[in-house]
Amino acid sequence: MARFDPYLTLQKLEVFCVVAELQSVTRAADYLFVTQPVVTSHIRSLEEKLGTALVRREGRGIALTATGQRVYKWAQEVVTRTRELERELGGSTDLAPGQAVVGSSMSVGTYLLSQLICDFQAQRPDGQVHVSISNPQVALEATRTGACDFAVLIIAPTQNLDGLAVRPLWDEDLLLVTAPDSRWVGDEARREDISRLPFISTANSTVMQQLEEGQLRANGIPSRRIVLNLGHPEAQKEAVRRDLGVCFFSKTAVERDLARGELRCVRTPGLALTLPLYLASREDKEFSAFQLALKRHIEEARPPGLKPFQGKAEA
Repeated sequence: MARFDPYLTLQKLEVFCVVAELQSVTRAADYLFVTQPVVTSHIRSLEEKLGTALVRREGRGIALTATGQRVYKWAQEVVTRTRELERELGGSTDLAPGQAVVGSSMSVGTYLLSQLICDFQAQRPDGQVHVSISNPQVALEATRTGACDFAVLIIAPTQNLDGLAVRPLWDEDLLLVTAPDSRWVGDEARREDISRLPFISTANSTVMQQLEEGQLRANGIPSRRIVLNLGHPEAQKEAVRRDLGVCFFSKTAVERDLARGELRCVRTPGLALTLPLYLASREDKEFSAFQLALKRHIEEARPPGLKPFQGKAEA
């Protein structure tokens, strides 16, 4: 029976993972700030220790062999769980500096969570927090694999929560926002107005669209007209400022823009539009003292103006 070389190092696995992700030795070398021969040497050494070819040339880049695909999946898990364990052990006491990786969805991570993390960092300047902002699906998967210690995000009813513990946090108001002198709508929009308005929406979060559409259907509005999809709230704001359409934003995403008069909030009488926020972690996650302190800080720090959670917990 074939056995792994006992001197198979974590460094070689990390280099292999970068090469596999970038599909190029050259790009991997640039990313790792080493020379190409160093990367090539690590890959060849790993192949020798495993006794099998992992990569093959394909055009100007490389591709994984069938065995390489299996090794890549295994190596990713080894590297990810090793880094997770390092973070847990590094902040295992109240006196240790500690590290934490927090996943988040786009709007939550950019506006709301950043404020809470800054407050915590001011209290614990010796520790290190990394916030990974993506879409809800990616953030949940990173939490499930251990790449993130926990996530603060929006969750759609259809999302897979197997293996995750999900705690409800707060509800944020969803505001209908326009340009200051919008041609599309005045200071107030009723149900019959919503379906005819041109909407700016998100290009990279089907979860956000699902939540918005679900909120509208719950308020008797079966559909709306989306004219432009953009991938970040700041890009959506720019389109709204140019009066290309209107957009729903969470309150924390636009409160400064509204205060400066760069955007305008339209009243929606009779419509109860809110965005529930959750904290998700792996069910078997072992938190360090530092990570627990951060988690509790977020759970207990409901910012002013946000409503207590009113929805139903997902898990």
